[in-house]
Amino acid sequence: MAKPQLLLCLLVAAAALLLVAAAKKSGDVTELQIGVKHKPESCSIQAHKGDRVKVHYRGKLTDGTDFDSSYERGDPIEFELGTGQVIKGWDQGLLGMCVGEKRKLKIPSKLGYGPQGSPPTIPGGATLIFDTELVAVNGEPASNSDDDDAGSEF
Repeated sequence: MAKPQLLLCLLVAAAALLLVAAAKKSGDVTELQIGVKHKPESCSIQAHKGDRVKVHYRGKLTDGTDFDSSYERGDPIEFELGTGQVIKGWDQGLLGMCVGEKRKLKIPSKLGYGPQGSPPTIPGGATLIFDTELVAVNGEPASNSDDDDAGSEF
């Protein structure tokens, strides 16, 4: 009786490894990944839960397809951080960010739009990649000393 149970355990483990390998191969992630691309010399203002933030961004799918960009509109998005006004990956990935800082967020589907996606531009189950730049917190932009290249695209 132990042999069928062992075989079942081995099959489940192999299937799990295949799923992880497939996710890595396709560029998908299973957990939020945060990469700091630029940090200002001084960080006098940081984003915290409940702060009103202004963020410039460019959103892409793992195949490189752009699906949205505030840079193209010339108008950063403004919202209250940590209150569910944006996807969970943003609420988590922008915490502690300095005004003028640039981050790349790789957001798994579970912290993005989930299995339903956001048709027609974002398919279900999609990992999202965002290049973000924190422009202001509670109406306070970067000071000139913090702002050596803020406002430029990635």
